[in-house]
Amino acid sequence: MITPRTTLADVARAAGVSPTSASFVLSGRGRQMRISPEVEDRVRQAASDLQYRPNSVSVSLRKGVTHTIGFVSDAVATTPHAGTLIKGALEAARERGNLLLIGETEGDPELERRLIQTMHDRRADAVILASMYTRKVSVPKALLGIPAVLLNALPRRPAGISSVIPDELAAGRDAAGVLIRAGFRDGIYLIGAAPGRNQMPPRSVAAAERLAGISEAMTAAGVSWAGAHGCLEWEPADGYRAVEALLAVARPRALICFNDRLALGAYQALHDRGLQVPADVSVVSFDDDPIASWLKPQLTTLALPHYELGRRAIDVLFGDGDRPQAPGEPARYRVPMPLRQRASVAG
Repeated sequence: MITPRTTLADVARAAGVSPTSASFVLSGRGRQMRISPEVEDRVRQAASDLQYRPNSVSVSLRKGVTHTIGFVSDAVATTPHAGTLIKGALEAARERGNLLLIGETEGDPELERRLIQTMHDRRADAVILASMYTRKVSVPKALLGIPAVLLNALPRRPAGISSVIPDELAAGRDAAGVLIRAGFRDGIYLIGAAPGRNQMPPRSVAAAERLAGISEAMTAAGVSWAGAHGCLEWEPADGYRAVEALLAVARPRALICFNDRLALGAYQALHDRGLQVPADVSVVSFDDDPIASWLKPQLTTLALPHYELGRRAIDVLFGDGDRPQAPGEPARYRVPMPLRQRASVAG
């Protein structure tokens, strides 16, 4: 059975004062309103005896802040490998005395619109719009002009809203750098993306930026990749087929796979040809999916920093203040992707 909540009127009645006087005392304005110390003591004692708690919604509306952040995602909440994205945001929000209201759209634009409206209706102080994978999104009009940030997403068109994304450019440079530092100057092939149309998953920011970073690092080192096999999807079967086709015409010395699932397929294709990693072919990849540490040998990869992305989104919203900031000049915040150096690269 739910116990009825003690009201301000109950406290006032027990203290023998008006609700207005009780409100002044409990809001800390008793002396300002010339309420006697004796009356203040009676009100506070009555509030303690009745275990009175102020209505948090009413207090929040008076102060113009509810200490809640709306978190609207496409599928992050039900994606195991990206669950730490929410954990990072939750913990950073809690450290600032805020709660996260979480909603998932399942990719439905109408549901997204309704969820954002619900966040408005519940007076959330700010909204985070998150994506399961880094991509460009159409920014809903309801996010314009309020404290908001895109998480793991970029605006398809200029929209006056900041973004927090993994530093895929630097990760591409680091992936190439692993092989360059190990002494590889030739025989390097890319699996998953290649220059040109229809050579990578459509709308994939990660693919384009990883490719650009790899190219930058190789150009700076005076190295060129020997070939690149684009894939419209990045699943193990796609990696297997790409490497199988490659082995039919060439003998690679090293592979840069554009994610760990492609690398899993690559491992199998190499094994089926009697080639060993890294004795015959070195492999470096991206994401640090759980499979990366289960592969034999364990896979060297650039980790997606899900937890840090979630925390950074909250930091961007608050800036240096104690509440979410009004929109200013939009910026793109890149979160480093740490290198997980394991056993798949020779040298």
